[in-house]
Amino acid sequence: MKEMILLFQFEDKTRKNKLMRALLPLRLKIKEVPQEDYGKPMGYLAGVKEFVERDDSDFLGAVQLVQEKVLHERLSGEMMVMAGLNGDRVDQVLRALHKAGLSIPYKAVLTPSNQSWDAWKLFAEVKEEHEMMA
Repeated sequence: MKEMILLFQFEDKTRKNKLMRALLPLRLKIKEVPQEDYGKPMGYLAGVKEFVERDDSDFLGAVQLVQEKVLHERLSGEMMVMAGLNGDRVDQVLRALHKAGLSIPYKAVLTPSNQSWDAWKLFAEVKEEHEMMA
């Protein structure tokens, strides 16, 4: 899997541009995920081989059900998911955000445990962890 940053619900263009400029020197692929894809597995969105090579019918039905139920349900904040980054690269991303003065409270690293989750499930977990730490 290639190094990638997935962005969810970054609607403020000024913040998004500031984020892109901060991460530019790291040469990471940055992918904005549209709301209609929030029901797809994180691994699929990040290009994880096992998810991409699977027949879409494996999860397409479930995705459509989720999308019909919550198509208009937005996340309650911005979320950034780091995929394919090792520990040093994650640290570089966090330093770049700090240096740019960007606070993104809902950040996650794609793991084998969460790569099958959709955006709403991952956001709920990250938000709960963030609130427990704060």
